[in-house]
Amino acid sequence: MNRRHLLALCLLALPLSAIAAQPFLEKSELFKVGKENDYTLYHIPGIVVTSKGTVLAYCEARKGGGGDWAQIDVLLRRSTDSGKSFDAPRLIAHRGDPVERNPLVVARKLGKATDQTVNNPVAIVDSNGSVHFLYCIEYAHCFYMRSDDDGLTFSKPVDITPAFEKFRPEYAWTVLATGPNHGIQLKNGRLVVPVWLSTGTGGNGHRPSVTSVIYSDDHGAAWQRGDIAVPHTTEFVNPNETVVVQLADGRTLLNVRNESKNNRRIVVTSPDGATGWSKPRFDESLKEPICMAAIIRVSEKPAADKNRIVFVNPDNLERADKKEAPGKNRDRKNLSAKLSYDEGETWAVTKVIDPDWSGYSDIAVAHDGTLLSFYGRGEKSGFAFDNLTLARFNLEWLTDSADALAK
Repeated sequence: MNRRHLLALCLLALPLSAIAAQPFLEKSELFKVGKENDYTLYHIPGIVVTSKGTVLAYCEARKGGGGDWAQIDVLLRRSTDSGKSFDAPRLIAHRGDPVERNPLVVARKLGKATDQTVNNPVAIVDSNGSVHFLYCIEYAHCFYMRSDDDGLTFSKPVDITPAFEKFRPEYAWTVLATGPNHGIQLKNGRLVVPVWLSTGTGGNGHRPSVTSVIYSDDHGAAWQRGDIAVPHTTEFVNPNETVVVQLADGRTLLNVRNESKNNRRIVVTSPDGATGWSKPRFDESLKEPICMAAIIRVSEKPAADKNRIVFVNPDNLERADKKEAPGKNRDRKNLSAKLSYDEGETWAVTKVIDPDWSGYSDIAVAHDGTLLSFYGRGEKSGFAFDNLTLARFNLEWLTDSADALAK
């Protein structure tokens, strides 16, 4: 028997999970401010992997001053090789006539009269092969589209703001927003999209705020409101941009950005993804610099060997100016991934993706198991940055080769 045959027999004798790949972390810029376009800022990244394996990366592309109420477009790029390469960016949301500006903007002079704010894009991958896509206009209207060809084309937008109107008897909002980030489909087929609402009386029209969801039980044909999951209180201050994951026991977990004094993420759970939310609590392991985060399920038993959930955000509570204060913004830097093997109860692994200025992020898992962290970064500090970067890495890199997905 020659050496090659002996090696082959030895590999066959090993459990499949023991054949780990080499750790890797690769980064590429997907959207960057430059002379070839008139955008001054890229923000609000989102990323999903379709049922066929196509990667869809989308974001807000802002003009002028780049603020939340500026002229904003929504752009999309597609990849058919697990995020190694992408097609050119293209405009996908609201290409028609302008929508009337939010009265709040006019009253508070938060933007130019000619600006059109198209904001908070959210995609949801359906097990039937379709991709659902939601976005807002002027933080006052929400629209729904659907793609049945992996993001090549989308259906005509449908106004689903009536689902938000049903919140009004309980909460008199003037500002609405989906996600941002991505939504999920539960095991029973329900589509769930986190949302936040504000009366718009403070903080750039985005405060105070509460968090809830909208959901669909008919593959996006109709949308309903859920219960308010996290109210605005003296303890839980201004819950807003929220990410979602379904737990192994069937519950839905919301992980919520907020401005509470202890600067920690808020978590709540629901038995059905819409109602009966648990009492909010802080996850003391997850720092809150007051920035959008990301969460994704990587694997689940019994289909996989372990339950794995990954959470990503700027893992930092310091400020360069040393002016840290309870419930106030901290520098958006040190973007890090945390891995949980017990459904988010504890976080066993933390690994830094980008130690420098890094902010909003989303995360997806390619069909080959590669994790895709799509995030804002730049050379200068601030709340948003001049480019959006895709970090591709595997479980071996995240765990220093202590863990690997079974092949």
